[in-house]
Amino acid sequence: MSVELKKNEYKLRVRYGETDQMGVVYYGNYAQYFEVGRTEWLRDFGITYKQMEADGFLLPVISLKVKYIKSARYDDVLTVKTSLVKIPSVTIEFNYEIYNEAGEILVEGNTVLAFIDVNRNRPTRCPSYLLDELQD
Repeated sequence: MSVELKKNEYKLRVRYGETDQMGVVYYGNYAQYFEVGRTEWLRDFGITYKQMEADGFLLPVISLKVKYIKSARYDDVLTVKTSLVKIPSVTIEFNYEIYNEAGEILVEGNTVLAFIDVNRNRPTRCPSYLLDELQD
């Protein structure tokens, strides 16, 4: 199986409240854009965070890396590209690239999330239904 193929692209428009007084996206909002990217990545497999939580899995972020290259601005339409780094085990890792409408890369990022068993509050293995979807 080629993990390289497990990618998602999602477009979003920068809202006024996401910017500072200069009309530039506040740096902390990129973590939220990454969250939207991985939520939509999961949705491509018919899986939602809501479903995973109901099944007893939590996914806290344990690592976040961001490289800021250019600024996004109010009303820009951004493309968030999300890709799986490797087959998940107790953790799942994603890379992100955010582009503007001109195709210029604005931000690169990476997150690692841990699968947590809600009942034991301990790390656990990736749900089998997600692994099954990745094998298809």
